[in-house]
Amino acid sequence: MILNELKKRILTSIFLIILLILMFSYLYILIIALIIISLIAWIEFYGLIVKIFKEMNLKNTIIKFFFKIFSLIYISIFSLLIFNIKTQNIELEIFLIFSILVAITSDIGGLVFGKIFKGRKLTSISPNKTISGAIGSFIFSLLLVPLLIKHFDAIPVINLVIITMLISITSQLGDLLISLLKRKAKVKDTGDLLPGHGGILDRIDGILFTIPVGLILFTII
Repeated sequence: MILNELKKRILTSIFLIILLILMFSYLYILIIALIIISLIAWIEFYGLIVKIFKEMNLKNTIIKFFFKIFSLIYISIFSLLIFNIKTQNIELEIFLIFSILVAITSDIGGLVFGKIFKGRKLTSISPNKTISGAIGSFIFSLLLVPLLIKHFDAIPVINLVIITMLISITSQLGDLLISLLKRKAKVKDTGDLLPGHGGILDRIDGILFTIPVGLILFTII
């Protein structure tokens, strides 16, 4: 069962990485993918909020409307930011891709180390998260530094290591935030579109936070 789930997760990850490469290679694929991903992620997020309100017997339509508008604005700005960077600034595009890769490797590292070493739970928010998994997230993300250091000539290695660690932490916190919302909504996944991953929001939860944080870190450090 676990191996089957892991296999599906790896295959889906490979598909998503290929999609990511195509998005940054062809502008029309980027536009179409951003529109579809943003729309589905917004629907899944708002679906979680509705379920949380239902579980808590809340009927405040004003607050639900706030969540609907806030999430729509955030995801819209997020998509426009990616599009603008892709079409206007090559240097920022490198920072953008690096931030996404850190989020992806952090997720893979957490999964691999968590399955292999198991051990003590990291938090009650997500029972599948372990301390060994968190360590694996850092290790896997730091592997990107020697692999991609040639693209960051103007950034000292120690600075790139610090940025990578902070982006990885942000990715893990973003994952925990969505896990908290799923726990409150009493659902396992935000959707079932991606085999082994759940919904779109399950896959990009960390990325939604790592991109803006990563760009800020590259600017100030």
